[in-house]
Amino acid sequence: MILVGNQRGGARNLAQHLLKEENERVQLHELRGFVADDLDGALGEAYATSRGTRCKQFLFSLSLNPPPEADVSDAAFERAINLAEERLGLSGQPRAVVFHEKYGDDGNLRRHAHAVWSRIDAEEMKAVQLSHSHRKLQDVSRELYLEHGWKMPQGLAVTGARDPRNFTLDEWQQARRAGNDPREIKAAFQDAWAISDSKAAFIHALEERGYRLARGDRRGFVAMDHEGEIYAVPKWAGVKTRDVRERLGEESALPALEEIRLAIARDMQRKMEEFQAEAGAREENQEQEAQHRQDILEARHQGQETALTEAQRLRTEDEEQERQGRFRKGLLGLWDRLRGAYKRTEEQNDLEADLARRRDEDERERLAALQREKEAEAARERELEKQRAEDLRRELEADAQRYRDMEAERREQRREEFMEQRRNDDQARRALQRDGPSLDR
Repeated sequence: MILVGNQRGGARNLAQHLLKEENERVQLHELRGFVADDLDGALGEAYATSRGTRCKQFLFSLSLNPPPEADVSDAAFERAINLAEERLGLSGQPRAVVFHEKYGDDGNLRRHAHAVWSRIDAEEMKAVQLSHSHRKLQDVSRELYLEHGWKMPQGLAVTGARDPRNFTLDEWQQARRAGNDPREIKAAFQDAWAISDSKAAFIHALEERGYRLARGDRRGFVAMDHEGEIYAVPKWAGVKTRDVRERLGEESALPALEEIRLAIARDMQRKMEEFQAEAGAREENQEQEAQHRQDILEARHQGQETALTEAQRLRTEDEEQERQGRFRKGLLGLWDRLRGAYKRTEEQNDLEADLARRRDEDERERLAALQREKEAEAARERELEKQRAEDLRRELEADAQRYRDMEAERREQRREEFMEQRRNDDQARRALQRDGPSLDR
């Protein structure tokens, strides 16, 4: 069921539109939370309430369109409306529901529905905030398609776990951290089933989501992910085995599970080699960028030291000149010496000069401490980058080894099968030589 909703004003125009007689049948199915018993009056009430706020788009209008072939009951429409209402955060808000019946282009009578809510919370006198309404309605629509078993439009299907052969290195790391969520796995299988109508389409849809269809040893139709995990298709798609067999044919026509395991192991080994090469190039770029940042930091620190030294030199010259200006010259200077004023000025100048030297030393020490802190921070960042690169190398090597082991295990299994077949052939040949040819013809 396709759900399309939008915020809007224009209560009277909307009421007129929903009651147009261009439909074969118009039914006012529900009015909730209004005093009026007609649609025009109800939406007029919503407008009157909105006048106590600054909200201009005081209504939320939703259309519900089921697939053309679907026969949807009133109860199914009501459930869909209630589900959308809950997800949108409009529970308890006044609403109106209208059913339309109209002939489609194919000449068949089609039924659809409209629901309209007042966004104004009458107690708080403010509009209900509707965030991400498009995404929420899409999620509800997907759930309805899956619930009713309708063929899902391609645009609604969620890819879920994508094919790891198409992952980037960042996506691969994110997938490793996220792990396997059973809800996402089930959604992936159900989406793949819903959007496919043939064996080839289902295989393609599964592979887009990171799964390969195979013939299981005991469970018939199964799929395997890139980790080697096995999933029974009927269970995870939520359908019956006979329905799977009807769409996919006999499971004997599918590749054996071990063939798929070997193919996955080889494909993923090639992918791991790509990731390892990309990780190596990324690490080299990080080292170059780190060295570039270090060069910039050293140049900045040297510039700060030069600027501080020059600023202190100029300030020292100005202060020394100011102190020398305190000594009077000529007879006044001689008089200052006789009465001891010169000596006192000299002592004051020496004290101020000593304080200035200490001040300059403190400034240089503070700058040096700040620079050491910046250098230590840069060193920690470089060490963290190296550690992350090392962790990534180890993770990718572990992944690559896992797929090498997966391939080796299958090769060993094939060798054992070959040896077992050879022993059986040898036993049969020796029995024939011992007993002689059979006389039965």
